Amino acid sequence: MKQKIKSVLLGLAVADAVGVPYEFLSREKMKQNPATDMIGFGTYDLPPGNFSDDSSLSFCLAEALTKEFDLVEIAANFISYYKYDYWTSNGEMFDIGNATAEAIRLLIDGEKPELAGGFEEHSNGNGSLMRIAPLLFYLKDKPIEERYQLTKLVSSLTHAHVRSVISCFIYLEFLRFLLIGNDKFLAYKQTKEVSISYLAELEIDSKETIRFERVLKSDIYELDESQIKSSGYVIDTLEASIWCFLTTDNYKDAILKAVNLGSDTDTTACVTGALAGLYYGADDIPENWINTLLRKNDIEDLGDRLYSKLTS
Repeated sequence: MKQKIKSVLLGLAVADAVGVPYEFLSREKMKQNPATDMIGFGTYDLPPGNFSDDSSLSFCLAEALTKEFDLVEIAANFISYYKYDYWTSNGEMFDIGNATAEAIRLLIDGEKPELAGGFEEHSNGNGSLMRIAPLLFYLKDKPIEERYQLTKLVSSLTHAHVRSVISCFIYLEFLRFLLIGNDKFLAYKQTKEVSISYLAELEIDSKETIRFERVLKSDIYELDESQIKSSGYVIDTLEASIWCFLTTDNYKDAILKAVNLGSDTDTTACVTGALAGLYYGADDIPENWINTLLRKNDIEDLGDRLYSKLTS
C-alpha cells in the first residue's frame, strides 16, 4: 500500500510536469510538434520538472490527510498554497484556475469550507478533479454513501456543483477498483455499474446524469481521438483521462497521449497520471522523468507519512 500511495503521488506529479510546458497549445500545434519526452520552458518558461497547481493542491490534500480528516485543515493548506506558495515545485505559485482562486479567496475571508466552491453550472472546471486522487486512500474501505459524501465535501472546497462532484466520484471509484488489483477494463466495467446504480439511488436530476452517458453507458475507449475533448471542463477531463489510460498499455504512452491532446495539457496528464501510476506502478515511470521531477524526495516522504497515518 505504501508503494501504491507513492505511485499515485509520483504518477500525477510527473505527468503534470510533462504537460506544463505545453499548456494552452492547440491539438493542431501539438500534432505539428508532438511531446515525446519531459522538457522545460514553453508556456511558463520554467526548467523541466516543475509541477503546477494540479499537483500542489493534491499534495495539500494529502498533507492534510496525514492528520485527522478535517475539511478546515485541507482548506488551510489551500490557503497556504495561494498565499505562501506551500507545496509549490519551485517556491512560487505560477498557475491557478479562476474558480479555485475565487474559492480560496472566500476561504481566506472566512467562508465555511463546504460552501466555498461555486454551485453554479458555469463552475464546472476541472479544479477539484485534478487534486482529488489522494482522497482514494482515506475513503477506499468506507461504505459507498460515505465515499460519495466525503468526495462531495472535498470537491466543494472549490467546485460544489453536482457535475463536478459526480466526476470526482466516478474517478475515485475507478481508482478504487484499480487499487484492488483488478484488470483496468474490468475496473472500468465495475466503475460504470457501481456509479450508475448509486447515482440512480441518489435520484440526481437526469439532466445531470445524462451528461455522463459517454463514460458510463458506453465504452469510452472505443471513441476516436477526434471525439475526445481536452478542455478545462470537468467532464472533458474525466473522459480524456480515462480514454488515454484505457487506449495505451504503459505509463509513458498514456501521459504523452494526454499531453498531445493539447489545450489543458497539464491537468489532462495529471488526472491520467494518477490512474497510470497506480495501475503500472512507479517503476513504470521513465527513470529520467522521475529524476527530473522537482521535490521528488519530499513527495516520497509525503507518501510515507500518509501511509503511516492511514495504517496507524
